[in-house]
Amino acid sequence: MPEPVRPAYHLYRWLWGSLDYLFPPDCGGCGRSGSLWCETCKAKVRKIVPPICDICGQPWDFPGLCFRCENKKPHFSMLRSWAYYAGPVREAIQRMKYKRDISLGFVFSKPLYDLLVRLNWQVDAVIPVPLGVARLQERGYNQAVLIAQPLALRIGKPCLSKGLIRVRETRSQVGLSYFQRLENVSAAFKGMEKFISGLQVLLIDDVATSSATLNACALALLKAGSSEVRCLTLARAS
Repeated sequence: MPEPVRPAYHLYRWLWGSLDYLFPPDCGGCGRSGSLWCETCKAKVRKIVPPICDICGQPWDFPGLCFRCENKKPHFSMLRSWAYYAGPVREAIQRMKYKRDISLGFVFSKPLYDLLVRLNWQVDAVIPVPLGVARLQERGYNQAVLIAQPLALRIGKPCLSKGLIRVRETRSQVGLSYFQRLENVSAAFKGMEKFISGLQVLLIDDVATSSATLNACALALLKAGSSEVRCLTLARAS
């Protein structure tokens, strides 16, 4: 890491570029015509920088572990996020999730790649956090897959969407307390041993808040034989 760019990634980028040429896009952050992610919105991104918790990446007042990780370490080895869930980043994620602006997944795979290079993590496979069947049918796609697929192509690793499945429907985490979030996603996921046994997994999601979902996913992957689980999210909610 970094590794040579694979031809499949160049093809993926060319396809999105061709669509932008045929159908001039609007900025995901502000709606201004001309680009998917304009320079003004790029300048407004609040990137997450130290001090942060060594494990969960939560912005913290001093180096070391936050009080939650100090009390009970999560099942993932490490979680890092690119930016705060605020301003144009929040607007763009909302558009990607609820307004079918699926091209933003490719746009936001790029800063996650840059973050991954800086972290110098060694991974064997990329896995997106799965949606429930009902939500997937309603939305038509999984926003985590939109980010994970081009990222996997960029680093030359498989994107194993079938490596982790959701085995029961859960309510939205929005508005729930920390402990309600933990209970809501408890035993909601299952790792598929035939796909992920022995692999160092990079788990991808759009936003981390309490990290309860990522923690439940990591536990399921470890139970199925993954050797290690590290997590990247596009944004971090305060």
